[in-house]
Amino acid sequence: MTDNPDPMNRRAFLRDAAGQLGGMAMLNLLGASGLLANAARAGVGGGLDDNPLAPRLPQFPAKAKRVIYLFMTGGPSQMDTFDYKPELQKHNGKTINHERRRGVSVEGVLLGSARQWNRYGETEQWCSDAFRYIPQHMDKLAVVKSLYSDSFAHGSALLEMNTGQFLLGHPAMGAWLGYGLGTENPDLPAFVVMQDQRGGPINGPANWSCGYMPAAYQGTLFRSTGDALLHMSPSPGSGRVDMTRAMQQRQIQAINELNARHATGRARYSELAARDRNYNLAYRMQETAPEALDIDQEDERTKEMYGLNDPAGDHRLALAPGVFGRQCLIARRMIERGVRFVQIFHGGGHQQMTWDAHQGQEENIAIHCPEVDRPIAGLLTDLEQRGLLDETLVVWGGEFGRQPVSQLAGDGQTASKAGRDHNPKGFTMWLAGAGIRPGPYGETDEHGFEAAVDRHHVRDMHATILHLMGLDVTQLTYPYGGLDRKLTGVIPPRLLHGILA
Repeated sequence: MTDNPDPMNRRAFLRDAAGQLGGMAMLNLLGASGLLANAARAGVGGGLDDNPLAPRLPQFPAKAKRVIYLFMTGGPSQMDTFDYKPELQKHNGKTINHERRRGVSVEGVLLGSARQWNRYGETEQWCSDAFRYIPQHMDKLAVVKSLYSDSFAHGSALLEMNTGQFLLGHPAMGAWLGYGLGTENPDLPAFVVMQDQRGGPINGPANWSCGYMPAAYQGTLFRSTGDALLHMSPSPGSGRVDMTRAMQQRQIQAINELNARHATGRARYSELAARDRNYNLAYRMQETAPEALDIDQEDERTKEMYGLNDPAGDHRLALAPGVFGRQCLIARRMIERGVRFVQIFHGGGHQQMTWDAHQGQEENIAIHCPEVDRPIAGLLTDLEQRGLLDETLVVWGGEFGRQPVSQLAGDGQTASKAGRDHNPKGFTMWLAGAGIRPGPYGETDEHGFEAAVDRHHVRDMHATILHLMGLDVTQLTYPYGGLDRKLTGVIPPRLLHGILA
């Protein structure tokens, strides 16, 4: 009798047959529902040869192909920038009861805006004189004034705005777009992040995490000063300066073979596959990244448009517009080369180094608005002139807004010193570009405490952004922990139909 190295008994037969039949049934269901591709690209059961970032068609036709997300860390004041409140101005200095934190009502003094306001363009949208250049583009913007979220605290509010949930461990929006659409350029990261040289958001990489998805969807952080990416070429003194491209390729091939051997039987450990792809991507980026990041290739007119030569403001904390302008210009060069999602965090550290205006709203405006004003206007102009705005979605906003009351009790008349506290109950974001219908949308109450007309939770904004990219948030799911996870969670979102072209 021939020895059988894998004897089959009745119990083993029933177990294996049940598993195979169940698997066949599941494959049939996934195929019928169109989700089989999602499972495959998520790396479920895949090996090192799978490419979770392979380009894929959207679920339905859409104009937008890429996103540039301009994130104002700390929470910009809507009633000093885009949400004009005549009644707040009228009642400046009046004492009023308001909800300072969830369920905690206190007495406060209404603080009117010290800015001058005008309507602009055919859409007649309001914008304050905090910005000089952005008003030229108001007819490109859909200004949404009626958003609300769930947290008064920066950390959880940042997570909710960037990942859809206010707890750690969930994929960022850029990761969801990479999962749904892949990348158009395999030689550059699909999801690029840049942050302020003064620091980043307080909870850092959790805002561009891949969460429970494969590591391939993680955002790639570019440095804000010096070389955007380190170690793109061998360092002097490393003993590797004479390594040729062919030698590098042989080294990477050997590493990949070792990784593949180690990955056998570890198909669900996505970090191995991501590491393999990252070695190869880093090798290719030695040629592609320097060119993509080389803004010296741009003419002087373009550099001027982004404010690269403008001086810093008078405040000691203010940066020159060229710092943010350089990042905006890199963002344009990235999406021009097929990067799917670029996010720039402006404002870093604490208090007045961010848009967190506790210590003086007017001072905060004086620091930060000039830093971003001309670069944002230049970005919108540049995208439009190059024909890129028709397929690029530009998003502006922070983790929440500000309160219409002064943080200095009884000092409501001294606008130059009064600060504003956090306000997740009513705040503003704007969108421009592909698929957007310009104009104002929604309203807060007469003083600006809460979203009142066409109220939308941030999950609705997330669903709308995915929709503009050709993705249905209810169908774009990832299986984890026994649930079909979504960017927007379990509560059904409502699209902002009023801003859709």
